[in-house]
Amino acid sequence: MTQPSGAVSTGANALTLVPKTDEKQTAKHFKTDQEVRWCPGCGDYAVLAGVQSFLPELGLRRENIVFISGIGCSSRFPYYMNTFGMHSIHGRAPAIATGLATSRPDLSVWVVTGDGDALSIGGNHLIHALRRNVNITILLFNNRIYGLTKGQYSPTSELGKITKSSPMGSLDRPFNPVSLALGAEATFVARTIDSDRGHLTSVLRAAAVHRGASLVEIYQNCNIFNDGAYDGLKNPDTRDDHLIRLEHGRPIRFGRDGQRGVRMTTQGQLEFVDVAEVGEQALLIHDAEHAHPGLSFMLSRLEVDGPTPLGIFRSVDRPVYDDLMRDQIETAQARSGAAELQDLLTSGDTWRIG
Repeated sequence: MTQPSGAVSTGANALTLVPKTDEKQTAKHFKTDQEVRWCPGCGDYAVLAGVQSFLPELGLRRENIVFISGIGCSSRFPYYMNTFGMHSIHGRAPAIATGLATSRPDLSVWVVTGDGDALSIGGNHLIHALRRNVNITILLFNNRIYGLTKGQYSPTSELGKITKSSPMGSLDRPFNPVSLALGAEATFVARTIDSDRGHLTSVLRAAAVHRGASLVEIYQNCNIFNDGAYDGLKNPDTRDDHLIRLEHGRPIRFGRDGQRGVRMTTQGQLEFVDVAEVGEQALLIHDAEHAHPGLSFMLSRLEVDGPTPLGIFRSVDRPVYDDLMRDQIETAQARSGAAELQDLLTSGDTWRIG
């Protein structure tokens, strides 16, 4: 377990129970003395710098922040954060984070995982953490490849992907992490990209202050085994036509001058249109706070090979698992008069054998 050497005003919701400090912090306070070891040019560097730069804004004590990771390139993250942390086991970071968050409401608990770690061996743990609405923030780095094990196709690799483990092309249809999270009824779901520092930090800030399960998919380049996976969204010559920035309460437009847009057809499907032809009043208004996730799910299906939405897909309030669990424990203690867990465990129908 990595440990901090030192400490801050909370945002709303998720951080209200986490102790603060008056110490003025900068990104430097969240950097450790460990050498950051990813491949030169890896998108993980940008994500790490983004997280370290925005955490001081939260004003939380560093000893009350925990980063838990699984296995993969992204899972080295806790070593580089001057907070508490755990480099755990493959795919199980959400399960470990669930135990920590439910037992320690004074902690800000983060999960750092990758597309292979979270969506293959860890898929079951991920969806249950999301559907339970545990108060954790999950950063899912998606480079659409297994990087640490040297370039096998992952659960998000495109159909037909040629890799060392699929020399004739992958036969698997990929997961869409945002669609998966919305299907699991996650209360906060967003997508951002490693190369846009401003957008990355704004999404992370919103995820951090959300009370409940937050999932942020981060498009991240692996320049060794899957270089250029997101060039359409990064190249200055193409990104305006490929990147849709979702803003709550605003018409969904994209293109260099906002000349393209998204509208709902009479058949209940989304389509791309020229704003000049249909008028802005015909465009779909993004509503991340709608109680039903259906429209957000439809937006998530606009895939990376065409115009692709980035931003907050969903942000709603729902009872948090941690709070509900603690309420049950308090109620059970009050009813039974038991003060200790062991008393509760032996207060019902129990018997000894032998």
